[in-house]
Amino acid sequence: MGLKPFTIDFSDLAKNDNIRLWVPLVLPELKYKYGKINNFLDLCESGSRPKGGISNKDDGEAISLGGEQIGSDRNVNLLKIPYISYDFYENANQGKVENNDILICKDGALTGKTCFVDFLIFPSKEVMINEHVYILRGNKNINQKFLFYLTTTNLFQSQVKDLAYRKKAQPGLNSDHFKKIKIPLIPKTTQDQIVAKIEPIEKKIKELKAQIKPSQEIFNKVFAREFGFDLDKFEELKRIKNYYLDLSSFGNNKDMRNSVIFHQESAKFVMSQLKKVTSEKIKHFIAEPIVLGASISPSDFNENGEYYYISMATVKNYILELDESQLVSNDYSKNNLNKSIMKNDIIMTRSGVAIGKFAIVEEENKGIFADFTMRIRLKNYNPYFAYYYFRSEYFQHLIYSNKKGLQNKNIFPNQIQEFPMIYISLKEQQKIVDEIKTELDKQGEMNENIEAEIKKIDEIIEKAIK
Repeated sequence: MGLKPFTIDFSDLAKNDNIRLWVPLVLPELKYKYGKINNFLDLCESGSRPKGGISNKDDGEAISLGGEQIGSDRNVNLLKIPYISYDFYENANQGKVENNDILICKDGALTGKTCFVDFLIFPSKEVMINEHVYILRGNKNINQKFLFYLTTTNLFQSQVKDLAYRKKAQPGLNSDHFKKIKIPLIPKTTQDQIVAKIEPIEKKIKELKAQIKPSQEIFNKVFAREFGFDLDKFEELKRIKNYYLDLSSFGNNKDMRNSVIFHQESAKFVMSQLKKVTSEKIKHFIAEPIVLGASISPSDFNENGEYYYISMATVKNYILELDESQLVSNDYSKNNLNKSIMKNDIIMTRSGVAIGKFAIVEEENKGIFADFTMRIRLKNYNPYFAYYYFRSEYFQHLIYSNKKGLQNKNIFPNQIQEFPMIYISLKEQQKIVDEIKTELDKQGEMNENIEAEIKKIDEIIEKAIK
């Protein structure tokens, strides 16, 4: 890759806290003048979370949104809702969400990801954001929906990246950055006309989304039908917040665990249902021991390397999303070949808020998986059947109830290998895999149609501001 020459005054280096040298961003010439976005905001603030994190005992009260809830479709993803206590929400002095707010991720790999809040899809109106997200709320001088679509443009996102990635550490936005971001000064009457043009497309997108079934719902339905899982009873038990335990219950596990989530009735119910179906465990089908991945330092990354670094971010959407910027040096990969991946391996995230996400290696990719993930390599078992089972709500609840830690939760290979593993013939496994794949393909087609409609909106916005 060739070097891109540019000229910069030494005085400009001092404008950056770290006195770093970076390629200055030059905004394109538009038919409109530029103005600072901060002049069009009534609110720009991040939120907070309770000390010690989110507690399961508060399940069903106020909603706390983080970067994980900012969906790829630019709407809030409520498949997994993190809850906080209503008392914490009431006493919070910032970060409370209102209908039509714009949410934007402020740090990490999701920096700049944005979504629009529509309370029609929320089970509760008591909603706030955590410390990794900003609320943007426009003033009377800008159309809020138009402001949202501006945040999705290359014009906005390039400025976000320019500001967030100037430091060596994890990328991030602060409130001062929003004072520097510029937007085109388009008359509000013109903004309203553009939004009116977009509204029919949004209506079509909503109609398409109404037909979409979450992947987990498909897995749950098929596994419940085939193996007699009582999902209604399961949901009922999950809602139980108070229950009685004998002291002897704390000694019925090798770690003498006494956490609430480990002993909750729903966890016992899931385990009992699975034990009725199978006596086998994951350890009976592993080709080699389940292991954690390799740690890494910044100096180990090398754009000329042959192996990818498979981090938690790589599998966050349940598929391998390989990033050319995450290639590692040949020396690093050579020293960590025992942590490499091969086709049909299953990679699981095992730490933090993203714990329990799975991705299957579908092609012969070269990669080293990270220390916050683990590799499951099976034998005499259909890897896709395992992948779908691992993503089902029953299995995910086992992970949820067995994770350990006060703040940053973790789960380990010696726990995962003891989980029940449904065993039926490979022929029967393939039959179920084919059924699920067919339904997922239908959902995929609808998602492609949604993406095509979103692209139409992007084209309207890009054309309007140039």
